[in-house]
Amino acid sequence: ARFGPVWARFGPVPAMAAEAAGPAGPGSGGGTGLTDLPGELLELILCCDVLGAADIGRVSCTCRRLREACQPRGKVWRERFRLRWPSLLKYYSHSDSVSWLEEYKARHNAGLEAQRIVASFSKRFFSEHVPCDGFSDIETLGCPSHFFEDELMCILNMEGRKGLTWKYYAKKILYFLRQQNILKNLKEYLQRPTERQSFLEGAVLIDQYCNPLSDICLKSVQAQVDDITDKVRKVLRTKNPRHPSLASKAGEVLIPEVELQRQVLDAMNCVLYEQLKYKGNELDYYNSLNSYIHQVLIRRTGIPISLSVLYLTIARQLGVKLEPVNFPSHFLLRWCQGKEGSTDIFDYTYIDAFGKGKQLTVKECEYLIGHHVTEEFYGVVTSKEVLQRMVGNLLNLGKRESTDQSYQLLRDSLDLYLAMYPDNVQHLMLQARLYFHLGIWPEKVLDILQHIQALDPSQHGAVGYLVQHTLEHIERRKEELGPEVKHRSDEKHKEVCFSIGLIMKHKRYGYNCVIYGWDPACMMGHEWIRNMNVHSLPHGPHQPFYNVLVEDGSCRYAAQENLEYNSEPREIPHPDIGRYFSEFTGLHYLANTELEIRYPEDLELTRATVQKIYSSGKE
Repeated sequence: ARFGPVWARFGPVPAMAAEAAGPAGPGSGGGTGLTDLPGELLELILCCDVLGAADIGRVSCTCRRLREACQPRGKVWRERFRLRWPSLLKYYSHSDSVSWLEEYKARHNAGLEAQRIVASFSKRFFSEHVPCDGFSDIETLGCPSHFFEDELMCILNMEGRKGLTWKYYAKKILYFLRQQNILKNLKEYLQRPTERQSFLEGAVLIDQYCNPLSDICLKSVQAQVDDITDKVRKVLRTKNPRHPSLASKAGEVLIPEVELQRQVLDAMNCVLYEQLKYKGNELDYYNSLNSYIHQVLIRRTGIPISLSVLYLTIARQLGVKLEPVNFPSHFLLRWCQGKEGSTDIFDYTYIDAFGKGKQLTVKECEYLIGHHVTEEFYGVVTSKEVLQRMVGNLLNLGKRESTDQSYQLLRDSLDLYLAMYPDNVQHLMLQARLYFHLGIWPEKVLDILQHIQALDPSQHGAVGYLVQHTLEHIERRKEELGPEVKHRSDEKHKEVCFSIGLIMKHKRYGYNCVIYGWDPACMMGHEWIRNMNVHSLPHGPHQPFYNVLVEDGSCRYAAQENLEYNSEPREIPHPDIGRYFSEFTGLHYLANTELEIRYPEDLELTRATVQKIYSSGKE
């Protein structure tokens, strides 16, 4: 029955095939059996997408002829693998002799293991941030990492509004796995000889580490830079058809003549700033997107250092050697006008990629920042120092803000900085304080503090303070009795009107939100109550307060009298929605298992409330 539609797609057996099959056997009715077909046609049938892996497994058990057609290293199992996991074929070479049946089994088992691990994360880490040591069981998996990543991507790409908790933790695991791989690539990059450290590749590695879930690769970024370079060549061709940069191997040999170099830079300025409209982002300078090279190429705007990396890369591909200058407050490039390798700062012209490629003298550089600097600031810097400054910019952005997202930026940029300078006491202390503040990974905090003490004994006071409080945190965690369970039927909770999962609207500020927790009265301290002017409310702090996830990505604590049912409920685009809820029904959210344990009666109340609102018109 399973082969009926397959056979129909190929029509009658060709006469030549029937002839090759020989005389029909007893009881065959004069027809041709499946095993009598030529091997090529048999493989074609078995590769049809109507059949599944179980079908192929059963077929291969019927007889020797079909077992040979379905051999593990043959075309049939390769096609099964391709149909099921098309994105994984890039990891295999055509010249490899691969047992596709074994690969299929390994990928299938990796998928089951990935689902098991993702399902366990909510129970393990619901009440705290997921620490990096929470991924230890993933690192010991007995399968290729790309098998595991592919399964996580399958979870993230699940359609519909279900599986929100699985998607939430799959995203966190994928974030970690990709960052670990990128960090490994960065360390390999830093160990190469300086002449093999591409500035563009370094910028891409930083971009990838801070955006591990985005599709960013050096090959794609390089292709975009090559496209700009080709546009520069077209402009150059109209000015000087015999320019050496137009040769097929241009960029491999530097152009010695200053005038020919000037023609290249003029053509670059024409393409970048006049045709493509690249510019320095003066209006939104402190936006982290300005530091990510793939975003610079998309948005055509950036800060001095990111635009300089792009400018320098294009110039070198056209045979003009520009060098990075770690000028204070404003990153620059320098272009030699005198003897190559000169130490005289006046033998160079300085280029401001942020200022549309403007060429500056030494004095004009000082006018740019408003004060005099010593000669050392005009010197060339290495690719590692360029990356240090790029990461330093991201660190400063992470310190400027106080939202959860900026904490992630601060964590990522600290990881990058310490990968380059693992013994930097200042940044190690910042990392320890950050983990301590977030309440995550206390064991790692102790390791960091021990390292700091060994590097710099003068930090004894600060180290001792953090060690004491970290040990207290570990002891408190051991004494935790489990989640606090809140029953709506308790007399002290009778004033609580709204339940977990309802989509609400704030009466005063108008934002949309979903409730993920509540207290019968305000549980915040006196300072918070005073700062938020809670006493000005008619019921003050003596009314139920709700923990809500807001559509702008924030988490807030709202008084009951300030909330009302949302007459047009819609999904709340909050990054933590999957931590608390497993599904959006279209009217409200369903709590995940861990939240149901804490509020066991809320789920039925939510359904009853929604039914009440929508059964006879909105109230």
